[in-house]
Amino acid sequence: MDSQLFARALGTVGPEAIQRAELSRRLYAIQPAPDIEFDGRGSHSMTNDGDQQNRSRGAMGDEIRAHRAGVNCIAIDRFEGRHLISGGAEASLKIWDLAKAENNQRQFINHPTAEVKKSSASHQYGITHVCFYPFDSQAFISSSYDRMLKIYSTDIMTASATFDLDSVIYSHSISSIADHLLVACATQHSAVRLVDLRSGASAHSLAGHQRAVLSVAWSPHEEYILASGSSDGTTRLWDIRRSANSLGVLDLEDSLGIVGEDGLGKNARERSHGKAHTNAVNGVVWTDDGRYLVTAGHDERVRVWDMSTGANALSHFGPVIKNTHLSTLLPLLVPSYALASGKQVMFYPNQKEVLMFDLFDGTLLKRLRLPRVVTAPIRGSTAQGNFRNRTTSLAWRAGDVGLYSAHADGVIRAWLPITPEDVEADNNEDQEADGDEDETRKRKRDALEDIFRDLTKQKITFN
Repeated sequence: MDSQLFARALGTVGPEAIQRAELSRRLYAIQPAPDIEFDGRGSHSMTNDGDQQNRSRGAMGDEIRAHRAGVNCIAIDRFEGRHLISGGAEASLKIWDLAKAENNQRQFINHPTAEVKKSSASHQYGITHVCFYPFDSQAFISSSYDRMLKIYSTDIMTASATFDLDSVIYSHSISSIADHLLVACATQHSAVRLVDLRSGASAHSLAGHQRAVLSVAWSPHEEYILASGSSDGTTRLWDIRRSANSLGVLDLEDSLGIVGEDGLGKNARERSHGKAHTNAVNGVVWTDDGRYLVTAGHDERVRVWDMSTGANALSHFGPVIKNTHLSTLLPLLVPSYALASGKQVMFYPNQKEVLMFDLFDGTLLKRLRLPRVVTAPIRGSTAQGNFRNRTTSLAWRAGDVGLYSAHADGVIRAWLPITPEDVEADNNEDQEADGDEDETRKRKRDALEDIFRDLTKQKITFN
């Protein structure tokens, strides 16, 4: 870092390069942060006092959970990176203030600032997906196994609009760049459903898949382009302006792509046959520059696609990938502002761990094991074995380096950078605290010695 500051002083590098280098350095230093916990039992007394934290922990015997029946999904607002929404298997929604932990150097237990519990006016079954409204962090969208898509205000935590799609909704997506307000929904039906928030209509659909659609994602650069993954093993691209809608499918056997007239797909023929995975596709994510699409499937493979031609980039991530659950499973792609130019890093929500990969060459950069894994049975759940500690969702905190993970055991975990400088600062603080404690003990010992000395100097007589 010192060499980069020196280069900056000489004018050989710009401030953006220094920022990228520092953020990248912190990215590779990400570690579990077990001292930050999420307790969903309600808003208790907020204090930095360690005794209060220990009393809160002791009430549950070291089993602090955000949702008692499991956390299905989480999302963090893209503006401030301050608020996190979690959706539980018991149909509740909770909002957490991440900024509360920033001023606490020791253990901190976060409690929800707002909550929507299961009721006749809210969701009836487990939450499947949540996301903040892309233009205003004061609103968010949720979907559920109860077939409902709901829009909530974070101020009053009541649904301002409800859409019944008459089919289980596995995930949804709303574009962050488009003028249209279309929410694409992946449902148990074989067609992608489009909900127009402006008109309130939910009748439009995109037909092409043969089985249930499990994941959808709007392009971050082309407002009318949509990608979807289905349990039939296909990944389709759509242009909602076209009458035929479908642009074709991705084919795992094709590493060349369809180049078209200009080598970039202009006037290229449509590929109508082929599969992206040999089993269900339950994860579809774009890189933030829109150049690549990442898909995850039940064949326990993650594939990277060059979206200029639709070619399989042949990235191989080895046999460590696990993916067998029907629910949507989205890899987390690190924003480009935190990476060196030309680099791309992926975090994968694996079973009992979070895996960190180089996206393009598939190198496993880090294996982040889950700390303090809860082994007690989950209330209201019949899930056993491997599904109990399954990582269900990942969320990146905007404007910083750090991520949060949701788990089927009901826990939300934080993963933050711990650099050598951070370790040194903590050690210095511990030494100062130890020094203060030794000084206090010395004063008490001197006071006791003075009292004992005074007593022994007194002349004692017995009658």
